[in-house]
Formats: sequence, structure tokens, C-alpha cells
Amino acid sequence: MYGGATDKKLELDIYKLREQSNPYLIVWIHGGAWHSGSKENPPLGLLGHGYALASINFSLSTEHIFPAQVHEIKAAIRFLRANASKYGYQPDKIIIWGSSSGGHLASLVATTNNNKELEGNIGNYTSSSSSVQACIDYFGPTNFLTILNQSTPHGLNVRLPALAILLGKPLDQVTALAKLASPVYQVDADDPPMFIAHGEQDVQVPINQSIELMSAYKSKNLKVQIEFIPNAGHSDPAYFKKELLDKVDKFLKESIAI
Repeated sequence: MYGGATDKKLELDIYKLREQSNPYLIVWIHGGAWHSGSKENPPLGLLGHGYALASINFSLSTEHIFPAQVHEIKAAIRFLRANASKYGYQPDKIIIWGSSSGGHLASLVATTNNNKELEGNIGNYTSSSSSVQACIDYFGPTNFLTILNQSTPHGLNVRLPALAILLGKPLDQVTALAKLASPVYQVDADDPPMFIAHGEQDVQVPINQSIELMSAYKSKNLKVQIEFIPNAGHSDPAYFKKELLDKVDKFLKESIAI
């Protein structure tokens, strides 16, 4: 349990190889259109590159609306940082990784380091930092104010109800909240390095969403790398193959001096 008294069981699982000694930590944020999914069965392909991984549960949008998810994820990071020596990984460089709606939440957490509005006060480690030192965003939405115009009919069928549940009202009724929830609008010059991957045939999350985040990063002269995956749709096996994970690993090691 990483959270305090709440109606949601805030739990996480930590994965490490037996031979790992004091690795850096990746925090995995699951997808599921914000209203489904769980911490079970996270991707473990980067463990062999020398990382530990923590997979966390957080409130689904059907349980609590935004920004509860971000408050809980930041609480999990504070817990993980404060207990690094207990669980055996380094506390000083924590990486956040998510796919789809999890990619959205991961990139929003990364672009709101030290943002008081999104910090929350969950858990027993509120004096610890929730900052992350790098982010891996797999095909996550990044701009709720442009995503509808970019979407396919299939994407709209999925997204309109999902966003209304997440934000508590239809998107056009909560523009300010939608902007707060959009990583593109939170990017500033202090944000951590960002690795983005998006399939060229994704009909669920428009590829322009990843391009917008890349452009926001470049406008602030921040370190960013984007990989377009040929012939890949949403949640394609290609995202977790060795070829792409090697690129992620190389980016992380170059970015945060592992």
C-alpha cells in the first residue's frame, strides 16, 4: 500500500532480477482509456537492461475523476523514492513509462514536476519529491483541446465517452480542466527527457498527439526522441520488441547518465 486512508486500494508491485544491484527504477502506468486496466502483467523487457520496475494501481475514472489519477501516481513516486533503500533501487533517477491513457498520465506527471496543483497530499511521504528524471510515452493523448478534430470515427467513439468520464463532464464543458490535463500545455524548460513512440497506423490515438508533444519539447530546447513505428496500430506487439526497447535503453542511458 503506497497511499493513506482512501476508498481505493493503492497498491504496487516491484519487479527486479535477482542479480540486479541498486538499479534505477521505472514506474509503469497501465492503459485502458482511464476507466479500465490494472497493474497486472506489466512489460518487463527493460529489466534485462539493468532497471527495476514498479507497476502501480490508481483510481480508474469510473471511481474518481481527474486529477485523482495524477495525485495518486505522484504519491506512489514519493513512496517509492522514500523506500528506495528498503526495496533495493536508486532513488535519484526515477523514470515513468506508460502506454495509451497510461502514456498520457506518464507524460503529464513528467511535465508537472513540482506543480502544486497536481501534487496532492496522499500518503505518508509528502515531504519526498515526486519528480521524475525521464519519461517514456507510448502513443498517449497529449492535447485534449485538439484530439477530437484529429480523431477517426473509431477514435471518437472511444474517446468522447472516455474523456467525459475522466473529466466529469463532456469535454466542451470543462475546457480549463482539459487544458490542465493536457501535457502539451504543461511543458516548460525544466521538464525531463522524453522518449515517444507511436504507430503510423494508430486509429485510436492520433499520431499528431505525439507530434504535438515533441514540438512542445523542441520549442523549449528539451531532449526528446520520437520513434514512428511502421505498420503498427494501437497496442501493437512491435512496441515491446527488443529493437525498440534497445532504443529506449540507449536514450535513457544517454539522457540520465546511467
